[in-house]
Amino acid sequence: MRPPQLRVDLDDFAANIAVVRARVAPAELMLVVKDDAYGHGIARIVRRATAEGVRWFGAFDVREALLTREAAGAGARVFSWLTVGIDQIAPALAADIDLGVGDAEFLEDVVSVVREGAEPARVHLKVDTGLHRNGIRPEEWGAVVDRARALEEAGLVRVVGVWSHIAEASDTEDDAARATFDQAVAVAETAGCALEVRHLSASAASFARPEFRYDLVRVGAFCYGIRSAGGAAETDLGVRPAASLIAPVTHVGDRAVTLGIGALHGLPSTLATRASLVVDGRRIGVQEVGRAHVVIDRWRDAAEGDEVIVFGPDGASATDLAETIDSVGEEILVRVSPLVPRAYRGN
Repeated sequence: MRPPQLRVDLDDFAANIAVVRARVAPAELMLVVKDDAYGHGIARIVRRATAEGVRWFGAFDVREALLTREAAGAGARVFSWLTVGIDQIAPALAADIDLGVGDAEFLEDVVSVVREGAEPARVHLKVDTGLHRNGIRPEEWGAVVDRARALEEAGLVRVVGVWSHIAEASDTEDDAARATFDQAVAVAETAGCALEVRHLSASAASFARPEFRYDLVRVGAFCYGIRSAGGAAETDLGVRPAASLIAPVTHVGDRAVTLGIGALHGLPSTLATRASLVVDGRRIGVQEVGRAHVVIDRWRDAAEGDEVIVFGPDGASATDLAETIDSVGEEILVRVSPLVPRAYRGN
């Protein structure tokens, strides 16, 4: 019997990219590829995005940035935002990676690696706009900008961007964060930074609020067809889930059906008794999530060897499942184990 499988439709992914780019224009899309492109597979996702004309990619750390560079080739811009150790900075610079800098110490670490006569490191300075997910505090911002400008004049760095995260919890909080961001940009430009890009928003804010788009938008979830928990439906956004998790029926009992997938494959055990799958248009309750199996309610025509959509565009979505356990669709996807084979439609 076939193992479970994550099937990724690259044509649907490309269609989502087109929707996102049209929505956020004239800002440019930075495709976020963290967590192995949300479980979809960095190599195939980046190659297809590059073929669609995407020029910017956002990676969580240097390891994923290097994989992205390998897949995207030399022409793309790859941004890595996690603060890393000195041993990872040199490989990043050698691969022409843009680095996010969220504290003064990391800026000095980057400079310590730049060799005399080498190309200056491209850095994006991050201001803490109130989310406290690292970032330079506003009261320290001016001093760090001045230091960065001195390093620019010494030929060691280029400050190419200012960026931050926002909570997307309420318009009021986000407006306050944007005001802090705008002030930080003004300080950097007054100091003489020739900024190429300013980027603040992710999927939801990029779609809903044009004033948050600036030059770049960092979009992951919507490009993969993952709607926000509690947010607009995929059809309203104009996107479609690019991935479907498929599991085989391994046993049919009098009242229940067993699927060949479980917690070892990445399904949260908390889905039991709370979530439901969509089988032939009918809601089927999840009774149990075991280590390597899931027990769901039986339906009339169930047969061993059938394939059931655990999540995907033709069943429950990843966000549908996530909402039952007070989580987000991204978590459901990124938890899918590497043990689950990936299969791709399209190039």
